[in-house]
Amino acid sequence: MDENKISVVIHTYNEENSLCEILEYVKGFDEILVCDMESTDNTVKIAEDFGCRVITFPKGNHTIAEPARDFAIHSAKYPWILTVDADEIIPTDLKDFLYQYIQNNPSDGLYIPRKNYIMNCFAKNSYPDYQLRFFRKDKAYWPPHVHSKPQISGNTEKIPSGKTELAMIHKSMSLYTKLHKINIYTQNEVSRRRGAKAGWLKMIIKPTFRFFQYYFLKGGIFQGITGLVLAVNEANYKFYTLAKIWEHNNGEKNLGEK
Repeated sequence: MDENKISVVIHTYNEENSLCEILEYVKGFDEILVCDMESTDNTVKIAEDFGCRVITFPKGNHTIAEPARDFAIHSAKYPWILTVDADEIIPTDLKDFLYQYIQNNPSDGLYIPRKNYIMNCFAKNSYPDYQLRFFRKDKAYWPPHVHSKPQISGNTEKIPSGKTELAMIHKSMSLYTKLHKINIYTQNEVSRRRGAKAGWLKMIIKPTFRFFQYYFLKGGIFQGITGLVLAVNEANYKFYTLAKIWEHNNGEKNLGEK
């Protein structure tokens, strides 16, 4: 019955270096749907050669994937959706669990814990980093702004964080790529948070607390260089978001200053 079938939805833009490995981990699902944002490399060919169904979402001026997600979700064939980034791994244990889950009076959405890797090390201070990635297609809407999560018109549950074997795995990226993404994401935060206020006090307190949270409260201090880098990245994200909001709000009034 289609009611117990799962479509894996993967959005892509120039992912030829990682896509092959990710597709290997989603073998066995009922459908693999790749929503490509007009890649200029071999992403589409790799997906087609693997047997995926490929659809296109016009990239236009989009710098984030969220606008494509809702389109992709509702283009899938089957009622259950698992959304996967092109740098995320789905363990076999998680796949088996999801098929068992949908046969036992499930909720309408499921939060999945995620293990993040940075500098090729597990960033323990970011775990469980819950992601709402599994849900009924007809109950979901994904807002088109950066770092949004799907809105589910129904009940949701969480996989217990102690079941680490069921966690998604977010592969390590280089610091160059991480910093590049921080620049893009913080710029999109400015567009999303129109009307927000930012001043010197917020730019001191909020990034400082974010660093304290990840380095001390979440145990980054016990994870060597990896824990320190992750905490600094988190603080930087908060700082540059606020700084860009201030720049946006004050740009015109400062044009006349010498």
